[in-house]
Amino acid sequence: MFKDQTTMEYTQDCKSLETLETIFALDSVNVYYGRHKAIRDVTFTIPKNRVTALIGPSGCGKSTILRSLNRLNDLIDSFYLKGKVTYCKQDLYASNVDPIEVRKRIGMVFQKPNPFPKTIYNNVAYGARIHNFKGDLDELVETSLKKVVLWDEVKDKLGESGFSLSGGQQQRLCIARTIAAKPDVILMDEPCSALDPISVLKIEELINELKQNYTVVLVTHNMQQAKRIADYTAFFNAETNEKGKKVGFLAEYNNTKIIFENPTNLDTKNYVSGHFG
Repeated sequence: MFKDQTTMEYTQDCKSLETLETIFALDSVNVYYGRHKAIRDVTFTIPKNRVTALIGPSGCGKSTILRSLNRLNDLIDSFYLKGKVTYCKQDLYASNVDPIEVRKRIGMVFQKPNPFPKTIYNNVAYGARIHNFKGDLDELVETSLKKVVLWDEVKDKLGESGFSLSGGQQQRLCIARTIAAKPDVILMDEPCSALDPISVLKIEELINELKQNYTVVLVTHNMQQAKRIADYTAFFNAETNEKGKKVGFLAEYNNTKIIFENPTNLDTKNYVSGHFG
């Protein structure tokens, strides 16, 4: 079912961004931690039902931008954002917007699998329960596990702990948990970095399937992964300010084929070709 890594190809979208429906728009976004400006002047749009990869060297702000899309950075006391981030044309940081509702619609999958200390069934059902899901919970759990190609592997042990699964299975369980909450968007922060190569291939194929129904935005340090699965790629870079601290910025953004084969920015070319990073 899963293709060999050397031959695996996914269908990518090379349409111009201007022709696609936008789900996120960032306009002159500056991110601060206390007095330190960590990210400066980021402006770009993210299309609906596509896979968008955020790449760049460590410290350039990829994860900070990702977490700005569902207001997870709000949990850091010193964080504040200037500029505008819109989701479906609504200002995510408006005073009347509930961050909890934002995170319901914009789910998050983290770098390391983080199943809850619960059964496999209750891991998947957790989000639905806290959001007062009124439908058939058994059906929701089964459907969510099928979407992440995990149902056949766990259907006879739903009452066992989520920790009993392998690392790759745990990550797919966490994705199923996210899907069960019925989000529109799935954010992924290096979802494959802690996994073995076979599990990575399964997650990548899953991501390619997810974009049929969800918008996926992921951070990755794996250039080949971005090249394989992302329709669009944003390359972030960093500069050092007068105090010796890094300030991240968006250097280039385009469809993935252009970013990897014909970038306009020299730093982009050097990064994707492995000359720095």
